[in-house]
Amino acid sequence: MICAMSSPETSPDTKRRDSIILAIACVAQFMVVLDVSVVNVALPSIGRALHYSPTGLQWVVNAYVLSFAGFLLLGGRAADIYGRRRVFLFGVILFSLTSLIGGFAVSSNMLTGARVAQGLGGAVLSPATLTIIITTFRGPRLPKALGAWGAMGGAGGAVGTLLGGVLTSLLSWRWVLFINVPIGILLSIAAVVYLPELATHTPGRKLDVPGAVLVTAGLSTVVYAIVNTDTHAWGSSTTMLTLAIGFALLIAFALVEQFVAKDPLVSFSFFNNRYVNGSNLVMFLIGGAFFSMWYFLTLYLQEILGMSALRTGFAFAPMAAAIIIGAQLTGRAMPKLGPWKIILAGTTFAAVGFFWLSFLTASGKYWVDVFGPAVMIAFALGLLFSPLAAVATSSVGHAQAGLASGVLNSARQIGGSLALAILATVAVDASLKQLGGGAIAHRLIYSPTTQAARVALTHGYSVAFIIAGCVCTLGLITTFTIPRSMAGAQALAAANSAAH
Repeated sequence: MICAMSSPETSPDTKRRDSIILAIACVAQFMVVLDVSVVNVALPSIGRALHYSPTGLQWVVNAYVLSFAGFLLLGGRAADIYGRRRVFLFGVILFSLTSLIGGFAVSSNMLTGARVAQGLGGAVLSPATLTIIITTFRGPRLPKALGAWGAMGGAGGAVGTLLGGVLTSLLSWRWVLFINVPIGILLSIAAVVYLPELATHTPGRKLDVPGAVLVTAGLSTVVYAIVNTDTHAWGSSTTMLTLAIGFALLIAFALVEQFVAKDPLVSFSFFNNRYVNGSNLVMFLIGGAFFSMWYFLTLYLQEILGMSALRTGFAFAPMAAAIIIGAQLTGRAMPKLGPWKIILAGTTFAAVGFFWLSFLTASGKYWVDVFGPAVMIAFALGLLFSPLAAVATSSVGHAQAGLASGVLNSARQIGGSLALAILATVAVDASLKQLGGGAIAHRLIYSPTTQAARVALTHGYSVAFIIAGCVCTLGLITTFTIPRSMAGAQALAAANSAAH
C-alpha cells in the first residue's frame, strides 16, 4: 500500500486538498450513520403504511444494521485490497441506488429487502471513510481529523432524528430514504475529482465472500430468533432450533476463516492485541446501549407524549449538538490526555445517563424527564467515537487500516443490532405483563389509546433503559482492559507496517 501522508509543513494547496478529502470522508460517514437513525422518527408512519407488527417494526432498523455489521469486515478488507477511492465509489453508488428503491417500497418485505441492500452499501462505504483519514493524516493532525470524523458520525445519529421528523411531517416517510440520493451523487462527483487512489489491486488476493455471507446469515438468524419470541416462547422448539441454526452458521464462519479461506476477512491472530480487543469490546457494549436510546425515545415521544414527527425531530436537536460538542472536545483533549481517560469519562457519563433515563413516566415532560439524561448520553457518545477509533487503529499497520476500521464498526453495529433485538423483545414482554397479556394487550401495545397502555409501554421502555445502563457499566469496567499508554500501540503499528 502506498501512502501519501501529510506533514505539519504541508503547503496551502495540500492543506486545501486534505480539507476537501476530510470533508468527503466525514459527509459519507455522516450519511451512513444517519441512515440508522433517520428512519426512527418515521417508524410509526412506516409501520402503519406497510403494516409492520409491533416487534416486526424493528426490522426497518435491524435489516440495515445487521447487513451493515455482517459485511463491514468485507468492506474493510476491500478498501485494503482494491483501494479506497474505488471501494468508496462502489459503496456510494450502491447505497444511493438502494435508498431510491426503498423509498418506493410498497410492502414491508420490499422495504426490508432494500434496507438489507442499503446495509451492504454502507458496509463497503464506512470503512473506506476511516481508511481515507488514517492514510491521509499523520502526527498532530490525525486526532483533529478523527475528531471531525467522530463528530460527523456521531451527529448523524442525532441529526437523523431531526431530519427524519422534518421530512416525514412536511413530505412523507419515503423521503427519509430519498434524501440519500442527492447526497450520494455529490459525493461521487467529489470523490472522482479530489480523492486520489492510494492502493492498487494485489494479484492473488481475493475477498472472502463466503465468510461475509456466513457471518451475516448467522447474526440475522440469531436476531430473528430473539425477535420472534413474541410468538414463540424462549424455551419453545422453534426458538431453540432457530438459535441453534444461527450459532451453527457463526461456528461455520469461524471454521472457514481459520481453516478454509485463503484470504480470510480477519485472521484470528489480529485479535492478539489488547488495544484492538479492549476498544472493540467497549464499542460493542456501548453501541448496543446507544441504539436502544434512539429507538425507544422516538416511540416514547410520539406514542406516549403525543409529539408529532416534526416535534420529535426537533426534540433530538440538543442531542445532536451535544454529540458534536463532545467530539470536538475530544479532538482537542486527546493529544494532551490520551484516549484512555476520555473513554473512561464517556462510559461513565453513558451509564449515569441511561439509569437517569429509566425514571420515565407516562405523564412525563420532555424538558423535565428526557432532556437532561438524553443530552448526557449524547455527549458521552461524542466523547467515545474518536478515542475508540484511535485505539483500535493505532496498533495496526496502514495496510490493515481498513480491516481495523471494519472490525470496530462491526463491533458497534453487531452490538447495536443484538441489543435492540433483545431490548425491544424485553420491553414488549414487560409491557404485556403489565397489561395482563392476551390478544387485547397486544392490540393496546400496537395502538396505545388508553392510559393503561401508555403506562405499560413506558414501563417496558424503563426496563430497557435500566438494562442499557447495566451494559454501559460493563463497558466502563471493560475500559480497564485497554492499556493506558499509547507507546506500545505505536510500536506495534511500526512492527505491523514492516510486516506488510
